[in-house]
Amino acid sequence: MNATPNPPNVWPAFRARDARALIDFLVAAFGFFENVAYEEDGVIHHAQLDWPEGGGIMLGDDRPGTSWARKPGTAGAYVVTKDTDALHAHAVAAGAEIVEGPVDRDYGSRDFIARDPEGNLWSFGTYPGAPRAP
Repeated sequence: MNATPNPPNVWPAFRARDARALIDFLVAAFGFFENVAYEEDGVIHHAQLDWPEGGGIMLGDDRPGTSWARKPGTAGAYVVTKDTDALHAHAVAAGAEIVEGPVDRDYGSRDFIARDPEGNLWSFGTYPGAPRAP
């Protein structure tokens, strides 16, 4: 296994009842950056939101019957941040529903959990994951 850090190659992917509204919320409440949004006839087929500290997510409008159809509002993601408390304050000011926190975890992370308007859960914390074994 290569222990050298690579660019992000795992991207959580979401489906939404209203992808444009979800994108706008994730940008305003949590600080994601909209990189691209491919839209046709008012339907977002693919959008990429980048996380300022690295990585990102992909999402699009729910399109039942497609090969990537999933129930909107049932996903969750853990996002690493250096300043949980500042991000929490920003999310609260933007009207995010806070489910828990901020709290200190026994494994050394400071986290909070929020729910987006679609129902997805977002855990933001300082734990960057365990180092890769050589």
